[in-house]
Amino acid sequence: MKSKATLKQIAKELGVSISTVSKALNDSSEISKATKDKIKEFAELKNYTPNLMAKNLKYQKTNTIGVVLPNILNSFFAKVFSGIENVAREKGYNLITAISNESLEREKQLMEMLNNGAVDGFILSVAEETQLSKKLDHYNAIIRSGTPIVLFDRIVDLPKSDKVIVDDLDSAIDATQHLINIGCKKIALISTIDNLSVGKLRFEGYKKALENNEIQIDEELIIVDNDMDSFDDKLKRIMQQRLVDGVFALDEHGLTKVHKIAIQEGISIPEEINILGFADGVWSRRMSPSISTVSQHAPEIGEKSATLLIDRLLNKDEEKVFDYKTIIIKTELRQRESTKKL
Repeated sequence: MKSKATLKQIAKELGVSISTVSKALNDSSEISKATKDKIKEFAELKNYTPNLMAKNLKYQKTNTIGVVLPNILNSFFAKVFSGIENVAREKGYNLITAISNESLEREKQLMEMLNNGAVDGFILSVAEETQLSKKLDHYNAIIRSGTPIVLFDRIVDLPKSDKVIVDDLDSAIDATQHLINIGCKKIALISTIDNLSVGKLRFEGYKKALENNEIQIDEELIIVDNDMDSFDDKLKRIMQQRLVDGVFALDEHGLTKVHKIAIQEGISIPEEINILGFADGVWSRRMSPSISTVSQHAPEIGEKSATLLIDRLLNKDEEKVFDYKTIIIKTELRQRESTKKL
């Protein structure tokens, strides 16, 4: 493999200054065409490539955004990323994507590494361990360094950051109310995300809707468990015993699991059980029967997040400090075959 030449080596061999080489390679009008052509041809011959990291540190700008996602198994995050990418490409920004795998320590390591001159700002959804521990020192250190952060979906109390969220509380109230409106009397709530802020808000929305309709909460019909085996066993029991006529799932795992158990147990959907939950995956409309969902408009979340960050980056050197914003994206209830028609 050819060794790569440096500006200093090129300047020495051609008998010119390092400044002349740099200006020629950057197509400066200060350098004659003949000299520029000569230097560019020699640089190509010597396998020269610019040191982008050094250039970024010099100009303090990379035109690159760091995107940190909690996991790659949830289609919601993939759709958010597609929205981020659309805006970033349109605005001339590159993306570096990293996965925290729900780990506080991994999230911290990734952000510290990328903040060392690799990115201009961050878009991220908080790792589960970070939300549980409430340890935000790494976020605050990055903000103090002058690097802006936009949080989406899962957020924490970080005053000097922009945020993009969905109306989880109101969405859960509306979804539960929809099940009540179509005649459900015994509505189970199932969740494997009670550790997360979004899970807590959706749970509160479920309880509020029951309270609004003077329906007593039945603790036996609330399955909130992060242990997948235990969760599946509890869900299977209440369905086998025909204790419910409606299920409100707060996450994709629960939504798919209740659908699967109903099919296995010969429970008719939606005649015997109505199923509704949060999801953004294409599978919800491809399964049979297709599943009614609360769509979070994930691409729009990504687009808004990228727009907020890039606007802040473009105005970073302005004297005016823009107020930090929290944008709330409205969800949409998409009724399919798993719930009865009104």
